[in-house]
Amino acid sequence: MATTRSADVGPPTRPVAVPEDLEDPSIAKARGRVVLPPHVCWSGRADYDLSDRRDRISAYERVLTEGTDDDVRYFIDIDQLVDLWDELVLSPHVRAAWDGWLRGRGRLA
Repeated sequence: MATTRSADVGPPTRPVAVPEDLEDPSIAKARGRVVLPPHVCWSGRADYDLSDRRDRISAYERVLTEGTDDDVRYFIDIDQLVDLWDELVLSPHVRAAWDGWLRGRGRLA
């Protein structure tokens, strides 16, 4: 049995969905009360009110960490993401992926 963590498995090796077309205005965005799909919210609470800041933070953390490109396109509003950025609790690999995307588009200073 291994006693140390492998660099080849675990959260840092999982891909992070960062769709290039997130800012496309033709993509429908979730609003108000939502239920996150089971592959995003596989444990605990799945319903959130995106008009409530605390709920939005929790939902965004889950979607950014567990979601597919389609989940991110639907549930994540780029302006809201930028507004919440400093409050989101994300693993380092998820934050790094999104930080690069946001900075590359001039969304973060």
